[in-house]
Amino acid sequence: MIPLDHAVVARLESFGERFEILVDPRMAALVRQGQKVEIEDVVAALNVFGNASKATRASDEALMKVFQTTDFEAVARRIIEKGEIHLTSDQRKHMVEEKRRQVINFIARNAVNPQTGHPHPPTRIEMAMEEARVNIDPFKHVEEQVKEVVKALRPLLPIRFEELRLAIKIPPDFAARAFGDIAAASTMEKDEWLKDGSWVCVVRIPAGIQGEFYDLINKLSKGEGQVRILNQVY
Repeated sequence: MIPLDHAVVARLESFGERFEILVDPRMAALVRQGQKVEIEDVVAALNVFGNASKATRASDEALMKVFQTTDFEAVARRIIEKGEIHLTSDQRKHMVEEKRRQVINFIARNAVNPQTGHPHPPTRIEMAMEEARVNIDPFKHVEEQVKEVVKALRPLLPIRFEELRLAIKIPPDFAARAFGDIAAASTMEKDEWLKDGSWVCVVRIPAGIQGEFYDLINKLSKGEGQVRILNQVY
């Protein structure tokens, strides 16, 4: 469980009843995003309160009325997923800024300007978001918010999401070490070890990280790797 001084109140009101639990806001955000998180790692106490500030526990009758169970984990997940999480102004500001940065980086890495084929710099994306007055929800998943943000940006920025399919060949002296790093940095479609010990593969990468990925190949193969663009995937 988390320290009590790190916790905020998560509250759900339903059928005239109020239920509160004490949660870590960042861990609660992960639960809302559908990630597998142990409830004990999210909460500061294994109690459901009617009023947390007065340490008044919710009755079993009220829990059964609304949740049809008194099981703490089931009730806590429902409160986190459906209720309100009360952040301090500083907590909200910090979490919004962190999520904004994640959204900007995602767009910069995965989208391109269709007029040039190059990614938009993060600063340009950030300025367009400010101009479009985009609101960021600290509890929504990055990919979910990207769709909303891109919709707001399109009147201001030419933007398109695309991937590149690449064929790669790594010489024998570097192949074994390069395998893991390339697999981690891309989506592997197929690969094969050749008789001379070389390794070849076909991968997909976000178009926005093309330069970064080429740098990785050069680093892993000391400039001897071969990369060829097969096609673009929209």
